[in-house]
Amino acid sequence: MSSQLLILLGIAVFLLITDVYIISGIRGISKKWKFPHTTLFTIVYWLISVVLLVGLFLSIYLKLNVGTRAALLMVFFLIWIAKVLFLPFILVDDLRRICLSIARSRKKSEPEFPASQPKPANIPRSEFLMKAGLLAGSLPLVALTHGIISSAYDYRVRRKVLYLPNLPKAFDGIKLGQISDIHSGSFYNKKAVLGGVEMLLREKPDFIFFTGDLVNAVTSEMSGYQDIFSKVKAPLGVYSALGNHDYGDYANWASKEAKKKNMDDLKTTHKNMGWDLILNDHRRLKVDGQEIGILGVENWGSMSRFPKYGRVDLAVKDTGDLPVKLLLSHDPSHWRSQVLNYPEIDVMFSGHTHGMQFGVQTAHFQWSPIQYVYKEWAGLYREGNQQLYVNTGYGFLGYPGRVGILPEITIFELKASSDPSLKNKIS
Repeated sequence: MSSQLLILLGIAVFLLITDVYIISGIRGISKKWKFPHTTLFTIVYWLISVVLLVGLFLSIYLKLNVGTRAALLMVFFLIWIAKVLFLPFILVDDLRRICLSIARSRKKSEPEFPASQPKPANIPRSEFLMKAGLLAGSLPLVALTHGIISSAYDYRVRRKVLYLPNLPKAFDGIKLGQISDIHSGSFYNKKAVLGGVEMLLREKPDFIFFTGDLVNAVTSEMSGYQDIFSKVKAPLGVYSALGNHDYGDYANWASKEAKKKNMDDLKTTHKNMGWDLILNDHRRLKVDGQEIGILGVENWGSMSRFPKYGRVDLAVKDTGDLPVKLLLSHDPSHWRSQVLNYPEIDVMFSGHTHGMQFGVQTAHFQWSPIQYVYKEWAGLYREGNQQLYVNTGYGFLGYPGRVGILPEITIFELKASSDPSLKNKIS
C-alpha cells in the first residue's frame, strides 16, 4: 500500500469520525427541538458525506471529466468549510455541559437557590449555541448558491496602468485589453456571455490578449460560442495563447490521431475567430513606424502533471531589436520558474488560477485559498524591472459560479515612463 493511499485513508477516517461527532450533536438538538424526519436527515447527511468522500478518491485516482473533478473538489471543500464552522459550537456546548456537570456534582447537597428566592429563568445556552452554529455552517452554502445565481456572469472591468520605461512614443497611452480562461464548455447563458464581450468592446482597446483555456477539454465545446467570441476584435489585432485545457489532455481519446485532430480544430477555431494564435513565437506590432514585440508560448506550468510545451527561448529569438516585449503565457508559475531568467521580457500576461472562484478581492486587499498554491494568483506583480499580470478569468470551471472573485476583463494603459512606487507592489 502506497504512502499516499495510507495518508488519504487516515484523512478519510478522521473526516468520518468528525462526521459522527457532528451528526450526534445535530441529532441531540433535533430531538430536544422535536424536529420531524430526524432519521431522514441523518440518512441524507451520511449519503452526502460518503458520496463526497468517494468522489474525492475518484478525482485523485481516476481520470474523470475535468468539470466533474473540479465540481467534486469545490463542493467537498465548501461542505467541509460549513462543517468546520459548525464544529466549534458543538465543542463549546459540550465543554459547557461537562463543566456544569462537574460543578453540580460538587454541590449536590447544597440547594441551588434559597427557598424564599424565586428561581431565575433558565437561559437556553445550548439552543443559542446550536442555532448560532447552524447559522455559521450555512453561510458557505448561502454564498455558494448566491455565487451561481448572481456572480457567474457578473463581469467586472479592472483598469491598470503599465509603466514601461522603454516604450516607444507611438505606443504611449495605447489601450490593451485582456481576457483569459473562457472555458466555453461550462457556459449555460449565451446572452450573459455576449454581454461580457460587449462590455470589453465598449472599452475600445487598441489590441487584445487572450491568455488560454478556450475550452474545458474538447474543441466541440466552442460550437455554440464561436460566433460570440468572433466579435472580439481590435484595430491592432487580437493575440492568443493556449492553456492547459486546450490540448485535450483532460479527455479520453480513441487514438492519437483523434487527439491531434481536436488540437488542429482548436487552432482553426482561433483562426476562424480572427485571433492570432502565437505558439512559441513572436509578432511585431507596428505603430507609426515604431515596434514592440508580442511573444506567445504554449502552456508551461511548474505544477502541472502534463507535458510542458512552452519554449521561451524560441519566442524571444530574433527580438533583440525590440525595445519592449510583452509575453502571453497561461500559467503564472511560469513567470517565477523561467520567465524571470529572461530580463528582456517586460511584462507577462497569464490567467489559469481563476482566483479559485472563491475569496475576497477589493482595491486594497485580496485573499483566496489558491494563494497557498500559487504565489502569484491575481493582479499585478513586479520583481526588478519585470512585471506579471494574472487575470482571474472570464469563465468558470467545475463550480458554476463565483464567490467574491468575479469574472474579469482587464484594460491596461501603456505608459512610456517608470513609476518607482510600483516596485515589488501587488495591485
